[in-house]
Amino acid sequence: MYSKVESVSKLVLDSIDFIEYQGLARILHHCLIRYPEAELVQGLKDCDVTSSWPKFAHRQQNDQGTVLLGEYLQGWNTALVDSENEEQLVELKLDYGQLFFGPEEPNAVPQGSVYLSEEQLLNDRTTMLLMDFYRIHGVELDVDYPQPLDHIGLFFAVLDQTFGRLDSEPDNNALIRFTQELLQQHFLPWAFRCFTLANQHATTDFYRGLSLLGSDFLTQLQQDFKTLPLDLRLYR
Repeated sequence: MYSKVESVSKLVLDSIDFIEYQGLARILHHCLIRYPEAELVQGLKDCDVTSSWPKFAHRQQNDQGTVLLGEYLQGWNTALVDSENEEQLVELKLDYGQLFFGPEEPNAVPQGSVYLSEEQLLNDRTTMLLMDFYRIHGVELDVDYPQPLDHIGLFFAVLDQTFGRLDSEPDNNALIRFTQELLQQHFLPWAFRCFTLANQHATTDFYRGLSLLGSDFLTQLQQDFKTLPLDLRLYR
């Protein structure tokens, strides 16, 4: 199942701002792991996240995502911080639900096994492989509520931790290899499809923008870590 990954040159690693990458992974984690709260959106607006989001290679996804998310945040009503019943926040929660949670089957299911198993099941064989991979490498995740390990938001939590370590351990070849294998074998084979579906089905520019920026970030990671995703069949 697994294939070899190329070694990453020190020149490439030295060009990466791992603290910046950690920040992007953390934003995507918080935005994708649960229903949005007013404080989260307000925080993104207050820190003007789109102006500081890196342009990378100026791909179209990046440009479009920045515009969409930026315009949404610009129009966000700051009065919502003290009220969760306003129409704007309700609309955002409904969008998250139909994309990633339910009660109907989500349009952009956030768990990898649903894309990678013929029966489209949660916690299927690929989830077990990821569990074994994390156990071997000592990865521990503290989640607020029971959640399959292959949730897209949890992958970004692991990348958040990993980039934080790489900032202080840039010569840790085992950690670099871990990142390559995580991307190649467990995340990239299906994550682009999840973001594509999210972009197609989103009803708000918040999630349209995030899906485009998330996909562009993964493209950059694929290039930085010289990692081609395994060519696995997707079932949705």
